[in-house]
Amino acid sequence: MADLILTTFDWVPEMPRGYVRDIRVRWALEEAGLPYRVEGVPFGERNAEHFAHQPFGQVPWLTDGDLSIFESGAILLHLGERSDALMPADERGRGEVVEWLFAALNSVEMASLPWSLFQFSGDTGDTPGFKLFDAFLKKSRLTHLEPVLAERDWLAGRFSVADILMADVLRLVDRFDGLADYPACRDYVARATARPSFVKAHADQLAHFAAAD
Repeated sequence: MADLILTTFDWVPEMPRGYVRDIRVRWALEEAGLPYRVEGVPFGERNAEHFAHQPFGQVPWLTDGDLSIFESGAILLHLGERSDALMPADERGRGEVVEWLFAALNSVEMASLPWSLFQFSGDTGDTPGFKLFDAFLKKSRLTHLEPVLAERDWLAGRFSVADILMADVLRLVDRFDGLADYPACRDYVARATARPSFVKAHADQLAHFAAAD
């Protein structure tokens, strides 16, 4: 089995710590019990080699032997293929995981991320921009996700990479109390982040960045 190497920044400011997207990959690797090591790249000086692995200068990327994969969703799918702890092998089960993984990325995160950027900037007053994204996230996404999560513990039967991705997307919304009116979504996040694999992944990420201070 090839060595798995997770590459992330060697340091980030305090605000994004605990939310940098390498946590999704750490979480999956811990769930699957796959051995890996973490390498860092400079946060401030992104050189040609960095862009060769990640064309937008972001993190993370995963190296699996001679294969280098960027984008957290693509990495999670790759790891799901390596471990049935992350994604079932049968066609129906795999299809359900894949559709919910893409729903987390394309339907929920596309609404939650701009909303969160308004929150980070402090621009959450009675402005057209914030009101637009607040309604988009809550009325078009969370309102529809709430009854789904009220009926099940996990999105695709058992815990999978789809839950890693969806829970991490919702976790950022919860940081700003955006799930206050959506108890099933809030309980889902709490249930997912109580898993020992997330607790370890979160602690490891915080320790990784703190070591560079």
